[in-house]
Amino acid sequence: MVATGTADAVARETAYLTTVGDGLPALLATAGGPWDTVQAYYPRTPYEMRRCIYVLRHRIQQRRWGAQRVAHQYPFRLICWWPILDATGSAEVEQQAFDNALDLVLQRVLGPLGNKTHGGRFLSVGENPSTVDVDFTDPEHSVPTLGGFRAEVTYSADDPELNA
Repeated sequence: MVATGTADAVARETAYLTTVGDGLPALLATAGGPWDTVQAYYPRTPYEMRRCIYVLRHRIQQRRWGAQRVAHQYPFRLICWWPILDATGSAEVEQQAFDNALDLVLQRVLGPLGNKTHGGRFLSVGENPSTVDVDFTDPEHSVPTLGGFRAEVTYSADDPELNA
């Protein structure tokens, strides 16, 4: 998929995160992964009893140089929601399952060795800046009020340069 503008960046990243058969871990439960839903954008009524990843971006940055060259960068934000579904109600078991599921997300975001293009959808992902962050909401607050665990994964993707 070639970049057609800034409006399709979230859809491109969601398509990559839901890809199967590329040697990286599958994320969706329908393909053997741990997540029930991986979708672009946050819904009006979020799922409460499903393990979800919502793909968002919180900014579009445009770099210009040479009076004609432009490149766009997207800081992506994945909101990861993991309800406590264990029949025993064990928060400890669910926290470990959440950690395991987030590890698969990181493996997919980091991509295969030597290819950071997310299947050719971007020029590079997680390279500029070269950080991928996972921030956990304190379970002391999320378990009693939300009934589960929440984390945000943030990283950036760069589009190829364009003449503009």
